[in-house]
Amino acid sequence: MANKMIDTKAIDQVSDRLYQGVVEIINDAKQEVIVYVNKHANMMFWHIGHFINEDLGYKQYSAYGDKILATLSQRLTALYGKGYTYSAVTRMMKVARIYNEEGMFATLSQTLTWSHFLELITIEDDTKRLFYQQMGIAEHWSVRQLRDKQDEMAYERSLIAAKPENEIITTLGQVSPTHMEPDAILRNSYVLDFLGLSGYYSEEELEAAIAKQLEAFILELGQGFAFLERQKRFTIDGTDYYLDLLFYHRKLKCLVAIDLKLGKFKPQYKGQMELYLKYLQKYDLQPDENPPIGLLLCSEGNTEHIELMMLNENRIKVAQYLTYLPDKQWFIDKLNRSILIAKEYSNR
Repeated sequence: MANKMIDTKAIDQVSDRLYQGVVEIINDAKQEVIVYVNKHANMMFWHIGHFINEDLGYKQYSAYGDKILATLSQRLTALYGKGYTYSAVTRMMKVARIYNEEGMFATLSQTLTWSHFLELITIEDDTKRLFYQQMGIAEHWSVRQLRDKQDEMAYERSLIAAKPENEIITTLGQVSPTHMEPDAILRNSYVLDFLGLSGYYSEEELEAAIAKQLEAFILELGQGFAFLERQKRFTIDGTDYYLDLLFYHRKLKCLVAIDLKLGKFKPQYKGQMELYLKYLQKYDLQPDENPPIGLLLCSEGNTEHIELMMLNENRIKVAQYLTYLPDKQWFIDKLNRSILIAKEYSNR
């Protein structure tokens, strides 16, 4: 009887091991099939768009071209179904026109679906489109997340948006699923309307509200942040200092020190943050981590001070937080002011 029990257990163990192994093989194969089908469907649509663009040339923008495309889409729809309507065909042409290098498009098709491309081509500005494209790949955004990020004005609110175009393109070219750049992740403004603060409040009340709503605060910071500590104490020459919030970012692979300030940025905040970062680098840095970065969150913005001190060129970043949600024009105006000031100082 005992032998039978032992045999039964052994059979179950082997069966479980085989089951898990086979399931893993099937799931891996299914994923490869999905990637394969997605890539080849993308390439087929791209080739259709490219072929029509090349054949029609400038005529595609005329009434004559419109009639040709309308007739073509009707014939294709009759043969293959609704995937070849007039609007579908014109979108193929636009994708092929914007992503005009076949090799580059093939590479992007390994991670982006056709629906991603259809969403991206609605963004007219090339640099802005590149931001959403690269961040979408790096953070594995779904199409819905891609739309949400645009609605949230993720690009306009990023620190990178105020930089010169060539610098933005270079920085975004380095962004990947395994590598991130601080200026692409951190923002120039954070909306903390979920804290329920209004009127007068202290830095301690702000910190307490963030701690209470920590999950929502992390979501506003962006993907990849992990909370480590609140009111982290540094003892230097017998004097105690306290950092408001300490986070870790998985893809930046570094500690992120956050200090909360009421009012506008003041020059002395830089020295205080530098002290925190040097302490963290000396005593908390792990062998496989990058140097820590600091984020000063101020309730009021003063871009010129930040530009004069060149804060956003080192590992200390400054951003404004808002306890209410402004309209989209507010973010656009803020970005335009930042770009203008940055250009003025770069030309001096």
